Amino acid sequence: MLAVINRFVLVTFSLIASQLIYCGTMISQLFILSSKGDHLIYKDFRGESGSDAVGIFYEKVTALTGDQPPVVMTHKDLHFIHIRQGGLYWVATTTEDTSPFTIIEFLNRLTALVKDYCGSLSEKSVQMNFALIYELLDEVVDYGYIQTTSSDVLKNFIQTEAVSSRPFSLFDLSNVGLFGAETQQSKVAPSSAATRPIQSSREQGGKSEIFVDVIERMSVVVGSNGVLLKADVEGEIRVKCYMPSCSEMRIGLNEEFSIGKSQLRGYGAAVRVDECSFHQAVRLDEFDTHRILRLCPSQGEQTVMQYQLSDDLPSAPPFRLFPTIERDNGGRLLMYLKLRCDLSPKRSVPLYLVVLCAFSLSQELSSPDQSTELKPQSRAVVWQIPRFPGGTQLSALFKLEVPGLSSASMLEVGPVGLSFELPKFTATGLQIRFLRLSPIQPGPSQRWVRYVTHSDSYTIRI
Repeated sequence: MLAVINRFVLVTFSLIASQLIYCGTMISQLFILSSKGDHLIYKDFRGESGSDAVGIFYEKVTALTGDQPPVVMTHKDLHFIHIRQGGLYWVATTTEDTSPFTIIEFLNRLTALVKDYCGSLSEKSVQMNFALIYELLDEVVDYGYIQTTSSDVLKNFIQTEAVSSRPFSLFDLSNVGLFGAETQQSKVAPSSAATRPIQSSREQGGKSEIFVDVIERMSVVVGSNGVLLKADVEGEIRVKCYMPSCSEMRIGLNEEFSIGKSQLRGYGAAVRVDECSFHQAVRLDEFDTHRILRLCPSQGEQTVMQYQLSDDLPSAPPFRLFPTIERDNGGRLLMYLKLRCDLSPKRSVPLYLVVLCAFSLSQELSSPDQSTELKPQSRAVVWQIPRFPGGTQLSALFKLEVPGLSSASMLEVGPVGLSFELPKFTATGLQIRFLRLSPIQPGPSQRWVRYVTHSDSYTIRI
């Protein structure tokens, strides 16, 4: 009994301490800037710093070399903490000795909150919904102290309706993208379906919808001899709920789902990950036996599960490159690239291939719809393939003029970086078996599941 009491006291103290740390963080100013430094949102909570803080921040960011400026910067007694989301700078300033990680977490939650209420994160959506964002900031932060970032709490106080850049229509298939519609049936939703404001559910007569995204990011390094040197996959399951009320949702994963290098569970297609973590609202009482996630989703978007797999892909990487580099009689460098797509013939994917090299003279491509672009500043050639069907092979011949070409300079060519997005595909094989709601929702309810795999870093050495 004493052990139970001690555990209760410890848990209670930890919760109180976390709330004190979270609520004790003080923010002086908060502003949102476009990539060009345009002033979109500005809120001064305490009047401790002048309005020139916006200009000072942008000058410090643009004066830095490199694509990744430091998250925390200081000017006299003022600290700038920022993140980049949706092509925008989300900046908070403070004069206190505050933990930057707390403010970074707050900014990330704020971007998710704005995305839930505005539908998307972009300069246009922020400009069209500036009144809504100011209302959110008034409720989220009080005199510089963070109050809440919960959509469930804020929906009782936010009255301003979001302004969408275009009206949402479930039957508008002109913008079909990641959902991969093959026919004009109701089994596939357009790519803009899950990017509308959460308040729009009230405007549609109580129509209930839930979107579940299984998103994976691949990091692959292939040696010059074609041997796979590194292969990491980071994945997550996101849920975006447009239901005004949902008591419980059950997400069924693959029955043959193993965490770690433990023995596989029995029959079925094996899916294994190294690490796995869950949202605090997910109940795992059925996960060990039936691989079912239970949660009560709130309106908006939340990540219910994150997982990682390292150096043990269940299948071969989707793309292979066969390069040939030689020198011609005119002193030019000839680079012949043959790229093969090992996906199913039913799939096709747009692809960007970046080769680090010198200046390009000319190129010969295997298809007229392909294109190349020379970027002298980064000393790279970009090969753009709008449609790459699975099971096919494409080729390109680049003729490069390198000043002072020698055997050593030929070794400086490369590496090759690939950028792609694969719909209806997961590198780990993770699948959603079912998506059930209880109790059964009154009226029509629609449930959508999407699978997307991105190239976080796909590098091939040549």
